[in-house]
Amino acid sequence: QVQLVESGGGLVQAGGSLRLSCAASGGTFSNYAMGWFRQAPGKEREFVAAISRSGGSTSYKNSAKGRFTISRDNAKNTVTLQMNSLKPEDTAAYYCAATRSGASSNYYTSYGSQYAYWGQGTQVTVSS
Repeated sequence: QVQLVESGGGLVQAGGSLRLSCAASGGTFSNYAMGWFRQAPGKEREFVAAISRSGGSTSYKNSAKGRFTISRDNAKNTVTLQMNSLKPEDTAAYYCAATRSGASSNYYTSYGSQYAYWGQGTQVTVSS
């Protein structure tokens, strides 16, 4: 069973950047497709980005395309979300998630229900 710990959140001005990291332990990291989700106060959790086991396939929420980049390092058991050109509407708690669903090394999913393992979250606040 994998455990996930996020870091890198904080307060940033609009237009700024943050780099979120998620460290995994307790499992074979390369067996898991990974995702980032976020939840703002009073809103439902939403998909942000996902990456396949191999790192060769990625997917993004439309509003994140061109601004966010998800990557992973299977040797270091980490997945990273680089966020540039941040906007106030990006303010939320960001969660890292892992899934063993799917058979292909290129599998990824944007459905939160497919992820069995979640981190505790890291807060991102973007001021205008």
